Amino acid sequence: MTDSPSSPSPRKGIRTIGAVPAPVSGAALLVVLFGSFMDLLDATIVTVAAPAIAEDLGAGDAQIQWTIAAYALALGAGLITGGRLGDRYGRRRLFMIGLAGFMVTSALCALAADPGTLIGMRAGQGLTAGIMVPQVFGIIRASFAPAERAKAFGAYGAVQGLASVAGPLLGGLLVDADLFGLGWRTIFWINVPVSILALVVGAKVLPESRSASTARLDLPGALLAATGILLLLLPIVQTEAWGWTWGSYALLAAGTIVLAIFLVHERRLTGRGDEPVFDPALLRIRAFTVGLAASVLFFGGIGSYFLTLSVYLQNGTGRTAWETGLVILPYALGSIVTSGLGVALAARAGRTLLVTGSLTVAASQLVLWSFVRDGDDPGYWLLALALLIGGLGLGLAAPILVNVVLAGVPGRDAGAAGGVLSTVNQIGGAVGIAVLGTVFFTSVTGSATGAPGLPEYGHALGVVLIVSAALYLVTALVMLALPKTTVEHAE
Repeated sequence: MTDSPSSPSPRKGIRTIGAVPAPVSGAALLVVLFGSFMDLLDATIVTVAAPAIAEDLGAGDAQIQWTIAAYALALGAGLITGGRLGDRYGRRRLFMIGLAGFMVTSALCALAADPGTLIGMRAGQGLTAGIMVPQVFGIIRASFAPAERAKAFGAYGAVQGLASVAGPLLGGLLVDADLFGLGWRTIFWINVPVSILALVVGAKVLPESRSASTARLDLPGALLAATGILLLLLPIVQTEAWGWTWGSYALLAAGTIVLAIFLVHERRLTGRGDEPVFDPALLRIRAFTVGLAASVLFFGGIGSYFLTLSVYLQNGTGRTAWETGLVILPYALGSIVTSGLGVALAARAGRTLLVTGSLTVAASQLVLWSFVRDGDDPGYWLLALALLIGGLGLGLAAPILVNVVLAGVPGRDAGAAGGVLSTVNQIGGAVGIAVLGTVFFTSVTGSATGAPGLPEYGHALGVVLIVSAALYLVTALVMLALPKTTVEHAE
């Protein structure tokens, strides 16, 4: 199964070969959606387990942030290169290789004996996910006729929204269950048998597809982008440990210079007709540029929100990991309630749904701030109310955001644009964890005269909630600038 030859390429040496997509089994779609679900699940499941990991391994605040951010950063660094590898060597093949690598690195995470090893293996997880996840887009685009493609991408968006809130719930269950005395390590061990099942089923039902390309992989571009982002993140995450010294500013300056070199390199490749990691020409498409900013802002606040909330609930209010998961459960339920509505109405009211969803998330964070600002434990039902409102907002926006953004991109560029969108979303998530996580932990230590307690954690969470609510209000304003396009255009 390969791409349709009717999709011309804007650059020399890039073409696709194959026939019109044939019907694909539901099992094949389930396998690739499972890969996407497992990726985001592992990006979020660590949030609830973070206090247990810190206690068991003796990890500091910055190391906990890196445990989460390293995954997102490595994934973002590998996504587009992984997509190019799938285009050249076969998307089914690369999906299976990435899934197998994800399984192995998950086991290595479970075996980690110190924070440094865990951070390194989390980065390995992210890199293998960066091989696996781009094939989801490619397989769906190559295997579904245009009439069915929007539904498949809608299912993809719904899975993304569900996984973002299922992670904390499952993480709490596994940590408190302490299966076989493994504690937090079960959140990684569980990936092994499930991945084996997916590999067995995928080997039987996944179709193969590839594109013929004479362009070389832009490995220098991928390396420059990853290095630049790492240099920018490092001083932010390490603020509490390092403070702001001349070295911190030097790293920020170095990161900015490296990213500037990256853009020059990408323009040079485009000028030669080669295929860059990031095509600067995409930024001339208004729908994509505005949508990219909106998507980065929207998803950039989710990971940091659940990390800081989980630490507040466990270290501040004294809840267990499972009780923390139960507090977060209404967020998942709210997302499920509205996600179907969002997908059904996306073609007629996509931009309105995005703005409404973002405003609803902001409102939920302000409601939660009103409950925690006094330094008392609000109790389950008040917390559940605020989180339910947030879940309703997430369900309206998250499942359709990718489709609405890509709707304004010409079909021949949708694959590249989807890869860039996914990559920048992951980097945005890492930046959000770095910035808002640092704000939280710095506020905790800065407001405590002794060992921090509930008032200090409540104050710190309140600061994060105000900043995050402002972020989602800005996101809503950016979304208003999106053109009125329909998801059927994103083929």
